[in-house]
This record gives sequence, C-alpha cells and structure tokens, in this order.
Amino acid sequence: MNDRTENLMLALPGILLLGLAFFLPIAQMLLLSISGPEGFTLAHFVRFLSDPYYLNILWRTVRLSVLITVICALIGFPLAYIMTKVGPKLRLWLVVIVILPLMTSVVVRTFGWMVLLSRSGLVPEILRDMGLVGRTFALMQTEAAIVIGMVQVLLPFMTLSILGVLARIDGRLEEAARTMGCSFLQTIRTVVLPLALPGIVAGSLLCFTLSASSFVTPNLLGGTRIQVLAASIYKSVTATPDWPFAAAQAVILFVGILLVLVPYIKLTGAKNG
Repeated sequence: MNDRTENLMLALPGILLLGLAFFLPIAQMLLLSISGPEGFTLAHFVRFLSDPYYLNILWRTVRLSVLITVICALIGFPLAYIMTKVGPKLRLWLVVIVILPLMTSVVVRTFGWMVLLSRSGLVPEILRDMGLVGRTFALMQTEAAIVIGMVQVLLPFMTLSILGVLARIDGRLEEAARTMGCSFLQTIRTVVLPLALPGIVAGSLLCFTLSASSFVTPNLLGGTRIQVLAASIYKSVTATPDWPFAAAQAVILFVGILLVLVPYIKLTGAKNG
C-alpha cells in the first residue's frame, strides 16, 4: 500500500462524515429549491429576486453584516494589540475575559440584552437621565439593537483571530520603525496593520458569515418588524409553510457567503503555495 492510498484510507471516515453531514443536505436543499408541482422550476428564485420586500431583507442582511464586521474589527484590533503588549498574567486574564462570553449560550446573552435595551432597561434609562433621548426612546426592535447584540456575540472571534497573528510579529520591527522616526500611529499604520492583515481578514470572514446566517439574536432583538434573511427562511418554513421557497432563500444565502469565501481561499492559497 503506497502513501497516497494510506492517506486516503485515513481520510475516508472524515470524508464520509462530511458528505453525510454537509454535502448531502446541501444537495437536497438545492434540489428542493428548484422543485415545483410540474418538476424543475426557477419560480422560487424569480419570486425572491422580483419582490422588493425580500430584496430589502437581503439588503438589510448584507448591510448589517458589513456594519457588524467593521465594528468588530475597530474594537478587536486595538484590544488584540493591547493584549500582545501587556504582561503574561494580565494577557491571560484578558484572554479569559474575551473567551468567557463564549461559555454562555447565545440565547441567554441575547435575553440579557433584551432586558438592558428594553424601554425600561438600563441603557435607555441612562440615556434619558443624561438628556440625550426623549422619554419614548427605545432600542428594542431596532437595527441598533441587532448590531449591539451581534457585536457582543462575534467580537471574540475577531479579537482572537487578530491576536494569533499579532503574537507572531517580531517586536523589533516596531522598535526599528520608531528608531527611524515614525510616531506610534505611523508605526501602527505602516508596520503593524499590514502584518496583521491576514488576521483581520480571517476575523472579518468569520464575523460576516456568522452574522449573515445568524437567526436567534437578530430575531429576538429585532423582532418580526426587522427581519433578516435567516428569519425570513424560518418564517417560510414555519408560518406558510413553503419549503421550496425557504430552500431557495437558503441557496441565495449560501451562494452569497460562498462569493465572499472563495476569493479569500484562492488568495490565501496563492500566498501559501
């Protein structure tokens, strides 16, 4: 038995599991999305792409996912940079603090935000006491509530992705830049940011894909009035129920995420090989 055959035999259980757990459901979803009473049809895709209501849901999903990703990057990069500069003990505690929310269910964290952001919650009360908003101000069932909740959920993924890259950067490069006359901000812009770009891109992909496909947090914080694509799929399955149309929406979401992932995979593959 040669090495190639041996490697294939070792990988076969994983390949079979991946096929049963991922490729088979995806294939069934694709077939269901083009199924109609008379056989093959693209009517479900035409219905989605020709209806302004569903196009607005798609645009809201993309827009919120991009906004959430940008905010996570703006918070995650400075946090990860600080974690690389502090001592080992403090760094350990910061890593624990970042990871700790992942130990709690997303549903529990989202219900916590529902309490904080409700009309009588802590956040609106503070804003009203400061005179920044009116008495009728509320954050629940708004896009702002979705962004706040999703940033809290996804920030650890961004921070840890960037931290893994920043931890491998030689500190002498920053020292050399400062010796050559660069200010702190110039050093960050010309040395640290370019070297940290792979971590930022990886974290951004994680945040974008998880945000675009998230259902629980947007549904609970946004309510039925502000729907994203995952909530629309759920509604098509449970309320109508219209499984072929829900499958078509899932295919559109799946293809949209692939359009983001494939260029990154090709780019990283070209750099590594």
